[in-house]
Amino acid sequence: MKYLLRTALLLGLLAWLPFTSAYAQGGMRRQERLSQLENARIAYLTEQISLTPDQAQKFWPVYNEFTAKRRDLNRRMRLLRPASLDALSDQQIKDNLTQAFTLRQQEITLEKEYFDRFQRVISVRQVGKLFIAERQFTKEVLKRVAGRPGMAVPADGLDD
Repeated sequence: MKYLLRTALLLGLLAWLPFTSAYAQGGMRRQERLSQLENARIAYLTEQISLTPDQAQKFWPVYNEFTAKRRDLNRRMRLLRPASLDALSDQQIKDNLTQAFTLRQQEITLEKEYFDRFQRVISVRQVGKLFIAERQFTKEVLKRVAGRPGMAVPADGLDD
């Protein structure tokens, strides 16, 4: 069982290595890079939270639903960030900030909802490890991308 998980992790990480160099070189198509990154993320999270095959079968559909909803909220939040505040009126700035607060609250509500749903398929300890592992994986990806020539990590507080 552990052999299968380690093999999946190793294959995921091996798939991830070309992503980091191809990203910097621009040689691979974006979709292929994203697919490799997704495979690496799945392998990493599976290993970090010690999913059994039975748990994985139940967990990944719920997790994928959660991440799709979270991505949508993040996309909507990015749309509220103008390139320049100078082009907006004070009322527009206020409206954008109010909408951003609402979206952030929706993200918290989403996390609470899925915290409960995750506990139906994995243990509370595994759920705790999941949230930590997500941050660790993101940090590692950003660190690798930042280490490539011509690449920079956005300074928007992602390194917490």
